[in-house]
Amino acid sequence: MKGKKILHVVSVSFSLRYFVGNQFHYFNGKGYEFHVACSGSEEFDNLAQEFGFKQFPVPILRSINPLQDIKSIYKLYQYIRREKFDIVIAHSPKGGLIGMLAAYFAQVPTRVFFRHGLVFETVTGFKKYLLINIERLIGFCANSIVNVSPSISKISDQLHLNISSKNVLLGKGTCNGIDTVRFVPRAGYKNPEITTVGFVGRLSRDKGIVELIEAWKMLSHEYGSIRLLLVGPVDERDPLPTATLEQIKKNPSIKYVGGVSDTALYYNEMDVFVLPSYREGFPTVTLEASASGLPIVTTKVTGCIDSIIENVTGLFAENTAKSLYEMVKFYIDHSEIAREHGENGIQFVRDNFSEDYIYTEVEKKLLAR
Repeated sequence: MKGKKILHVVSVSFSLRYFVGNQFHYFNGKGYEFHVACSGSEEFDNLAQEFGFKQFPVPILRSINPLQDIKSIYKLYQYIRREKFDIVIAHSPKGGLIGMLAAYFAQVPTRVFFRHGLVFETVTGFKKYLLINIERLIGFCANSIVNVSPSISKISDQLHLNISSKNVLLGKGTCNGIDTVRFVPRAGYKNPEITTVGFVGRLSRDKGIVELIEAWKMLSHEYGSIRLLLVGPVDERDPLPTATLEQIKKNPSIKYVGGVSDTALYYNEMDVFVLPSYREGFPTVTLEASASGLPIVTTKVTGCIDSIIENVTGLFAENTAKSLYEMVKFYIDHSEIAREHGENGIQFVRDNFSEDYIYTEVEKKLLAR
């Protein structure tokens, strides 16, 4: 039997690897046909070759641009009508707005929006009001809304972003599962003489990097044999203060790697993983770190709160330098507990977030409708 014809809509091609990734291979093998609408780029071309989907380049700007957005909605509407998709799946606020409006006007029978996070949580004033109402418009146009974590679902209900009957949760959360073959503990990468604390993600205010660097100043004064490993690009849309960037450059105990194509081996260099974020949808990096056998220090905010079991796979810190200092220090001083929490994390991810499990959930709850 021929599988369904599916269109994914994203604003930037970079996110495809994380939002969909190996799902393309898995469902292609079951007869599904995938197309992707996204702003054109060389990376988009390369990903189409790697994952085997058909491309439809259309400008999807991350900023609000009414004239261009209307043009993109119409262009996408025409493409959807021509190709007669069974399912349109849109990601992120802007991809969701363009994708769900076009699919709604084209009367696609199954329209799915992945709510990967709540951007408005860290903004105020009119912009917050506007972003909330964009979410409500997307929620109206979609048949199903996949909230990527239980805490996202809770806030969605509190703010009436869509009717509750549309809400879908894949297992305990996440959007794409974790590759438990790629993210595993590996011997030979750690320096036994140095305790390495690691972070993976965008270096931005929202990720709590300012507080992390302040905490690190205290930790590096107290301990001689520790290192902070930062993996990820500096975020220009949410820039760090100059003083924080200077600390990252000048502190000899901080190693900044920058953006990398594959983070798996970097987790294997770490002894503790920290994500001091102010907001998340569901932090994939925390699950990757747990799958790699690392104890986690993270914050009790949307998304992050669902990504560990407190005192079993990790510890919660407040969004302050003092609290981050105390939680990281606990793991440095209690290496046996750190090791135990890391081992518990491996099983936590395998039981609840493996790709095979999440892909079964995707097919059952979204594609089989």
